[in-house]
Amino acid sequence: MRNRPKGQTKRCPRPLRVLALAKEVPRQCYDRWPRPKAPRPTLEAMRVAILEDDPDQLALLRRWVVAAGHDVHGYLCGREAIRDAARESYDLWVLDWQVPDVSGLDVLDWIRANVSQRVPVLFVTVRDAEEDVVRALERGADDYVVKPPRRAELLARMAALLRRAYPQDDEAVLSFPPYQFDVRKRTLTCDGRPVELTPKEYELALTLFRNLGRLLSRGHLHEAVWGRFGETQSRTVDTHVSQLRKKLGLTARSGYRIVPVYNYGYRLERAD
Repeated sequence: MRNRPKGQTKRCPRPLRVLALAKEVPRQCYDRWPRPKAPRPTLEAMRVAILEDDPDQLALLRRWVVAAGHDVHGYLCGREAIRDAARESYDLWVLDWQVPDVSGLDVLDWIRANVSQRVPVLFVTVRDAEEDVVRALERGADDYVVKPPRRAELLARMAALLRRAYPQDDEAVLSFPPYQFDVRKRTLTCDGRPVELTPKEYELALTLFRNLGRLLSRGHLHEAVWGRFGETQSRTVDTHVSQLRKKLGLTARSGYRIVPVYNYGYRLERAD
C-alpha cells in the first residue's frame, strides 16, 4: 500500500459512472439511461411508462416502481413518449405536465384519442392549482399527485389504478369455455382434455386470455412472458403465437381467435 503524505486523510473513491452520467449524457428526448436490474415480471407485474423531464426525478421514480415489481419505460419529452405509444402498449402512464416540446396534458389528449380510453393515467407534477387538477381530470386523467411525491402514497395510488383497470383473478381455476386454466398446477385443458404446452406457451396463453379483447404489443408480450426488457428483433413472440394458435385451435369454431396487428402485436378476441 502506498504511504500517504502526513496529515492527508484517505479520500473516498470518486463516484463511478452513475454520478458522471448527469454531466456526460445529453438531455435526449427519451430515457436512454441504463435500466436498473429488475425482478423478473410475474403475471401481477405491470408495464409502466413514465414521462418526466428531470433525469434525477425519473431515476427516482423508476427505482420506486421497479422495486414494486413492475417494468418501467422512461421518457424525457412528450414527442418521444407519443412515438412509442403508437407502437407499444402500457398498463399505466405516469405523466409530468411541464416537459419539453409536447406537454403532459397534450400527451394525455393523444393517448385518449389514439390509444385507449381505459388505460390509467396518473399525473405527477408541480402544478398544484385547483384549476390545473380539475383540468387534467376533466381531460381524462385518473389521478393527480403534486410534487414532491411520497413513495408509499404514490405506489398505493398506482396500485389502486392498476387494480381497477386490470382486476386479477385470485381463483385457482380460470374458465374460458372450452378452455380452463389451473393456475396452481399450471395446466390447461380444452373440453376437459389436457393440452400439452411448453412453460412459455402456457404463460403466453394465460397472458392473452387474461387480457381478452386487449391489444398487446410484441414488446409487452415479450416482457410479460420472457422477462426481457427493451426492444428486441427476435421473432420469439410470433413463433410462440403461431404454435399456440395451432395447439389450441384458436379459430372461429373454438370461439376465440388471435388477431395480428401489423407492426404492433396481437389481440385475443371472441369469435362470433
